Amino acid sequence: MKVITTHSPSETQAIGEQLAKLCKGGEIICLSGDLGTGKTTFVKGIARGLKIDEKKVNSPTFVIMNLYEEGRLPLYHFDFYRLEKPEEIGGVGYDEFLYGNGVAVIEWSERFGALMPPENLAIHLAHSGDHDRGLKITAHGERYKKIAEVLCRP
Repeated sequence: MKVITTHSPSETQAIGEQLAKLCKGGEIICLSGDLGTGKTTFVKGIARGLKIDEKKVNSPTFVIMNLYEEGRLPLYHFDFYRLEKPEEIGGVGYDEFLYGNGVAVIEWSERFGALMPPENLAIHLAHSGDHDRGLKITAHGERYKKIAEVLCRP
């Protein structure tokens, strides 16, 4: 596990943008953290890094997933905040997106439970001051270890 500290929403977005530039397609990025820690802000950075208009990105809390296809790679933006049981996600055909050609980003990924793919890049966002955020990055699988190494270089 590695930790990156950001000091503003724009710095949090910049880390997301940097991550997106490392993506080749098929990545699964799992975001967790309390309300207001910057998960959607981070996704906006990923969108920017994929050449998607970040202004279009909002939390898909009421629809479970938003799809953005106009970039370098498709962005599959999931938000599991309203899930009570992991089985509720089954109806949206999530697996075709998780294992598709784009980048799948899951907010509130801890609610995915046993359905969580074993290989992923997990990022836990936490408040560490008024505007400061700590991003704890944990790589599950060799592919993600390489991404985390590059992302966490000083």
